[in-house]
Amino acid sequence: MVFITHDPIDYTALRQQVQRPGAGAILIFEGTTRDNFEEKSVSELRYEAYEAMAVSEMEALRNRIQADHPETRVAMAHRLGVVGVCETSVVTVVSAPHRDEAYVVSRRVIDDLKQLIPIWKKEIYEDGSAWKANAGQ
Repeated sequence: MVFITHDPIDYTALRQQVQRPGAGAILIFEGTTRDNFEEKSVSELRYEAYEAMAVSEMEALRNRIQADHPETRVAMAHRLGVVGVCETSVVTVVSAPHRDEAYVVSRRVIDDLKQLIPIWKKEIYEDGSAWKANAGQ
């Protein structure tokens, strides 16, 4: 399961998609809006995407990762529109037989999602705004 939404993300459905009897570990990552960036006060983030393309790329990413790690299952969602401070922008959920693989795959999912998926982020500051590359930490 992968999706893009303008509504708050409820990770429950994502978790249900990856849960299975052989999974001894399930990791949920939530990326949230923090109130600062490089000493600037952030009031909100705004995300935009060509939704059909972004979902297609998210599905391809999930399929590649699951092909590389056949015992894992991956689900992810990204929010578009205005995302306020402390609100969730992105959720990834990974299940694996063991925690070590779950941590490795979880890190790969969020890193690749931020680098490869065509979703654009604008940070809104108290004194202006800036478009940011959706990559890095």
